[in-house]
Amino acid sequence: MSTMQTPDNRFKQALARGETQIGLWLGLADAYSAELCAGSGFDWLLIDGEHAPNDLRSMLATLQAVAPYPAHPVVRVPEGSTALIKQVLEIGATTLLVPMVDSAEQARALVRAVRYPPQGVRGVGSGLARSSRWNAYPNYAREANDRVCLLVQVETVAGLAELDAIASVEGVDGVFIGPADLSASMGYLGRPMHPNVRNAIDAAIATILRCGKAPGILCTDEALARHYLGLGARFVAVGVDATLLANATRALAARFKPADADTSPGSAGY
Repeated sequence: MSTMQTPDNRFKQALARGETQIGLWLGLADAYSAELCAGSGFDWLLIDGEHAPNDLRSMLATLQAVAPYPAHPVVRVPEGSTALIKQVLEIGATTLLVPMVDSAEQARALVRAVRYPPQGVRGVGSGLARSSRWNAYPNYAREANDRVCLLVQVETVAGLAELDAIASVEGVDGVFIGPADLSASMGYLGRPMHPNVRNAIDAAIATILRCGKAPGILCTDEALARHYLGLGARFVAVGVDATLLANATRALAARFKPADADTSPGSAGY
């Protein structure tokens, strides 16, 4: 059997060097559309398992679809379960984003979940899995701890209060600020661009940088995204595939249909 070297995690290395990585959110949960996006020039793609209808098999199909392209896949798990993290790593994900991290204790538990013993508690079974390419990476088990990139998502008032401690945890590579949930937690549901939310995010980016970690965010407003980049955000998603498609199809229909046309489900449409 031919053997291969365990690939480096170029996304993790780029963050460690302080390089900016521009990404796209994948919410359509479709490998075919993900492959289309993978060839568009983004540095990274977020495969969303929290708010998109993805499961392990659709995540696997998406990882396989984007593998030939330069864009680096990041998988957001729905929650920080050790067992789920193990499964997502075994299908070949090398960078994980974990939502709703509110404490350094949670962050340390996630570091242990993505690492093999003695540094962590990840179960050993990669010989059965795509993670090691079914043992084609002969040194995978010894090298995986250094290859996996862990991003934690801080998106509540409680998390912001513990941000310094969370960002200081060894093994956390980046901290992602979730504007939608943060705005809700601050009492501004549906208003992630409220000045108080923006000020909190600005301060959070500064804190993350001060702790020596990479700040990240999703922001589809171009001017605001550039603002966060200017503050030092290092991995920034600037669009969502589902939103791009929805906006483009609505705009196209609007150019041909009267403004008061009935486009509700069940209408004739012709």
